Amino acid sequence: MKTATIVSAFVLFSHAALALADDAKPLALGSPAPQATAKLKNPADGKTITIADAKGPKGTLVVFTCNDCPFAKAWEQRIVELSNTYAKKGIGVVLINANDPSIAKSDTPDLIKARHQERAMSVPYVIDENQTVAKAFGASKTPEAFLFDKAGKLTYHGTIDDNHKEPDKVSKRYLKDALEAVSNGKAPAATETKSMGCGIKFKKVS
Repeated sequence: MKTATIVSAFVLFSHAALALADDAKPLALGSPAPQATAKLKNPADGKTITIADAKGPKGTLVVFTCNDCPFAKAWEQRIVELSNTYAKKGIGVVLINANDPSIAKSDTPDLIKARHQERAMSVPYVIDENQTVAKAFGASKTPEAFLFDKAGKLTYHGTIDDNHKEPDKVSKRYLKDALEAVSNGKAPAATETKSMGCGIKFKKVS
C-alpha cells in the first residue's frame, strides 16, 4: 500500500511539473529582455554577470540550458559552436542554467564550471539561482533560445534546429539562420519555433 501511495504521489508531482512547463507563456516577440540587470553567478570565474553586461553591439542571445538533459546534451556542441562563432560577430551571448541542483544533480556550480571548461566555451555559462530570470522569460525547456536584435527587442524564440539526434541530417537551422540575419542587421525569416527539450527543474513550491 505504501509503495502504491508513493508511486501515485510521484506521478501526480510529475504531471504537475509538466503542466507548469506547458502553461508557461514565453516572452512575446518584440519585448526587451526582462530581468536584464539580475546578477547571475558565473562559476567559471566566480564573478557575477547580467544580461545587460552581455549585450552585444549587434544583438544578444540568451539560451536556457543544462548539463544532463538528453536534448541539451545532443544540441550542446552546436550551441557552443554558434555561441563562440557569433560572439565574434557582435552578438552578446549568455548561457543560463536555471535548474534546481537539489533536483538536477548534474547542475551544481562545480559541474557547470567543469562543463564550461570541457566544452571550451568562450561565453559565460551562468546560474539563475533564484530562477527569477527563467520565470520572467517564460522559459520552460532546456535548451530554449531567445535572440534579441541590436535594439534589444526579441526577434527569435525557440529551438536550435530540426534534428537534435543527427546533426548531419539537419535541414532547418533555425537559430543559426536567425543569428546570421540579426548579425547583419536583418530580421530572421523564422521568428518563433516550438522549443524541444526537458522541463526546467523549478524549485518545489511549499
